[in-house]
Amino acid sequence: MSALHKLLFVDDEQDLREIVLEYFGTQYQVSTAENAEAARAIFKNAPPTVAILDVRMPGEDGLSLARWIHDNYPFTGIVMLTTAAEVIDRVIGLELGADDYIGKPFDLRELSARVKSVSRRMAAKAEASQQTIKSPLHKVKLGQCELDLREHRLYDGQGAEIAITSMEFDLLKVFAEHPNKVMNRDQIMALACHKDWDVFDRSIDLRVMRLRRKIEADPDKPEVLKTVRGAGYMLLQP
Repeated sequence: MSALHKLLFVDDEQDLREIVLEYFGTQYQVSTAENAEAARAIFKNAPPTVAILDVRMPGEDGLSLARWIHDNYPFTGIVMLTTAAEVIDRVIGLELGADDYIGKPFDLRELSARVKSVSRRMAAKAEASQQTIKSPLHKVKLGQCELDLREHRLYDGQGAEIAITSMEFDLLKVFAEHPNKVMNRDQIMALACHKDWDVFDRSIDLRVMRLRRKIEADPDKPEVLKTVRGAGYMLLQP
């Protein structure tokens, strides 16, 4: 991993910040912050490639900070730090735009793997953004919703933004670029450039189910993102 990638670690535990700084210091340009206020100052100076945020911090918590990052810095990946008991925080964090999460206490090697995965996705997202800027067609209808390929944002029928993660955007982009075509899990993973997705762990199925809650009028009876039994999924467009 190139040292040009910037990593921000936000946690109120000084010992933990020092451990992360020492461990990742040879792989990334590492910054640390003890709270959300200090993190915001770092963002305004030099936005990181990946931000690791503790959910529970004094003052503004990690969930609020994650929302702010997602709304203002679309090319920064977010990894949330949660405890085993904070399942609801994981769900909320993903809905607010977090790209991944890891439980505390965590193994540094596992955290490193997750950071590398998110970094790759952010690089692919930035590259895709540059390519879509060159294309006049950058807004795609998904039923009553609209996906903006240039801005990496999803909007409902009234124009209000719907929060999506970078993974969810990548998945929607694959379907948007291949409308009315049945694709199996292998094809979807290849087109989304997510080789770290496991075709056998049903991760794509879970992400499709989550997306349906956001784009379908009735997620239990999908009319936009259809399941083709025994074959895969298909985005229906007129």
